[in-house]
Amino acid sequence: MNLKKKIALSLFRLHKRNQAQLHELSYLFWECTLRCNLHCLHCGSDCTQEAAPDMPLADFLNVLDGIAPHVNCHKTMIVLTGGEPLMRKDLAQCGQEFHRREFPWGMVTNGYALTPTRFAELLRAGLGSITVSFDGPTADAHDWLRGKNGSWERAKDAIAMVASTKGLVYDVVTCVNKRTINELASIKELLISLGVTHWRLFSIFPKGRAADNPLLKLAPHEFVQLFEFIKQTRQEGHIKASYGCEGYLGDYEMEVRDTPFFCQAGIHIGSVLVDGSISACPSLRADYIQGNIYQDDFWTVWNSRYQNMRDRSWTKTGKCARCKSYKYCEGNGLHLRDQQTGSLLCCHLDMIS
Repeated sequence: MNLKKKIALSLFRLHKRNQAQLHELSYLFWECTLRCNLHCLHCGSDCTQEAAPDMPLADFLNVLDGIAPHVNCHKTMIVLTGGEPLMRKDLAQCGQEFHRREFPWGMVTNGYALTPTRFAELLRAGLGSITVSFDGPTADAHDWLRGKNGSWERAKDAIAMVASTKGLVYDVVTCVNKRTINELASIKELLISLGVTHWRLFSIFPKGRAADNPLLKLAPHEFVQLFEFIKQTRQEGHIKASYGCEGYLGDYEMEVRDTPFFCQAGIHIGSVLVDGSISACPSLRADYIQGNIYQDDFWTVWNSRYQNMRDRSWTKTGKCARCKSYKYCEGNGLHLRDQQTGSLLCCHLDMIS
């Protein structure tokens, strides 16, 4: 690693420490449902069409009304996730209530149920940002990962609508696996043809349904192949590609995404799960529950707990204790640590070294 990058990472380390102390809430995820219209092979929530009941809108609005006096509503993004948010029939009403309270809001969707009528309804309700999943250049790879025939065509139509909507902040996300690692160039060309400008690529982490599926885990040389592809795509400038927010990447830092690795769970990101659990990044699931909105005040929890996310010195064990890059990485993303033992499930740096 060159000296310039080392200096940048050292300065960013100080920035992360300062942000952990301030812990300003910037993103509040609401797991508004665990119901889903697909059956994805890599689902971390094990969602089904007949899952646990949705959280009533009124219960989540109580959370927003509780935090509103303490935050700048215009700078606190509400993001709906699941499950599949479009399974809720009252999604537009949810958006209207967020908009009325002056919170910007967005959603993460598989796109299957995003019809033109539904999309127009959500835009009228103040939808400001959206992320749509897309996992292959043809139906074969996408439908295989998503567990439903026809899902690729629906996602493609949804992306075309989203990309052509002026003023909407959006991106397309792709979960890269062994079936698609050699098809990334074809996916890229298709997305460019649809007018897509922002594309995030993820590797699949070994949790949930993905824990024991060898087809979903990239080998080390495929990991490097992914980063080389992203780096080249960014240099081409036709579509802004970036790697997801997880994992310290050594020499690839600031080459495959705009800023250095920073797991913001519990620092800038909080979440309310469908059962009322108060957590951080939705990828953590039940591993780091801090309370429950039905017994605790969210804002009190946000300010008085989350210590294991804001001070991560406890992660300096095992291979992390001996790693020279620990000062930049601080133990990788928390979702990649075993809840019971704290051991690291996956080390990105190991994969690319």
